[in-house]
Amino acid sequence: MVSPTTTVLPLLLLLLFLFLTTTTAEIRYTSLRSDPRPIIPLDEFGFTHTGRLELNVTNLSFSSPPPDPSNLGFFLCTRDSWLHVLQQIEDGDVTCALQSDVIKHVYTFTSDSLTSKSLNQFYLQQDADQYTLVFANCLPQIKVTMDVRSAMYNLDGRSRSRDYLSAGITVLPRVYFLFSLVYFTLAAVWISVLYKKRLTVFGIHIFMLAVVVLKALNLLCEAEDKSYIKRTGSAHGWDVLFYIFSFLKGITLFTLIVLIGTGWSFLKPYLQDKEKKVLMIVIPLQVVANIAQVVIDESGPYAQDWVTWKQVFLLVDVICCCAILFPIVWSIKNLREAARTDGKAAVNLMKLTLFRQYYVVVICYIYFTRVVVYALETITSYKYLWTSVVAAELATLAFYVFTGYNFKPEAHNPYFAVDDDEEEAASEQLKLEDEFEL
Repeated sequence: MVSPTTTVLPLLLLLLFLFLTTTTAEIRYTSLRSDPRPIIPLDEFGFTHTGRLELNVTNLSFSSPPPDPSNLGFFLCTRDSWLHVLQQIEDGDVTCALQSDVIKHVYTFTSDSLTSKSLNQFYLQQDADQYTLVFANCLPQIKVTMDVRSAMYNLDGRSRSRDYLSAGITVLPRVYFLFSLVYFTLAAVWISVLYKKRLTVFGIHIFMLAVVVLKALNLLCEAEDKSYIKRTGSAHGWDVLFYIFSFLKGITLFTLIVLIGTGWSFLKPYLQDKEKKVLMIVIPLQVVANIAQVVIDESGPYAQDWVTWKQVFLLVDVICCCAILFPIVWSIKNLREAARTDGKAAVNLMKLTLFRQYYVVVICYIYFTRVVVYALETITSYKYLWTSVVAAELATLAFYVFTGYNFKPEAHNPYFAVDDDEEEAASEQLKLEDEFEL
């Protein structure tokens, strides 16, 4: 038996896993080697009333014969039930999570089952909720070695076909596919715009087309990835394509924001040293962020370094989001200085207003996709987790449209259309307005 004091810390760590992880899906393979952890979360899934769990364990062994096998086993629990288990342990009502009456016992070891190096268990889950599959080892002196295959799914409708996607994200294949069609349409529209105004097309406009195409391909691969997982429990290689295009999309999008912020190609044909340094920081960090994302997606919550990779991803993402703002700030300051010296107040005022708007929009985009979407995932019921994905994609779509509309090729230089009255009014406005607070 184990004391409540030595058990609370691992249980709190599991609670952290429950609140940090997103709902995963697909057939999960886990290898444990001489693992001493008392609580090992394996996977998370949103069940309907037709939920099923297939658990297969092979190569099972222990560091020494367990004195009480009933303190070893697999169970399912919800977030609310786990809070109740923590309270029971704190109050001394139970000393092991397996003794609680609020969990769903999937398999508890017995003296007879220890003689076999494998086990197969089928569990029928008819209580609709989001559950985490957990292995509990309440014997601190025992280290466990085993290979676990867990397949959680729901039976879909009248066909009773297996749906390996969690109840809250089963519609995502269609969502991603529809958004990919929208981006392919945007790419076609942008190509048309570039052709009609080809005399005023700069390098940044071609780069914007590449960003839109990569986003469309990324969404298409993600739709196929989720579709195969939904039907078979495996991505069948589409996850590799998804990671490749996600990597390219992430790097090109952050690079595009930096280049637009510097005014490259449409305001000046070169980058200053400090602007190059920003790119030299952002691009490698995006490589690290994508590596972290792959590890997070592929390892699952059972991995001992999962939290570390999650922290690395969040830290790198925050640094990138802050770094891309500096070029916009520099451009705003340069335009203010130019407006006072080159005699083109009206043109510089228009550019200054545009960069101010872009600065605000970038901040809103970062805040919404990083903070608001995460809050939406946290407070939304597991049945409606797809809404946070739709919200993030709509925000991203709006950002792409805003960027394309405001930085599209212009057939005529607006400066030549400015009369003396407009120039004088712009000069007065630049003199009277307060310093832009960044």
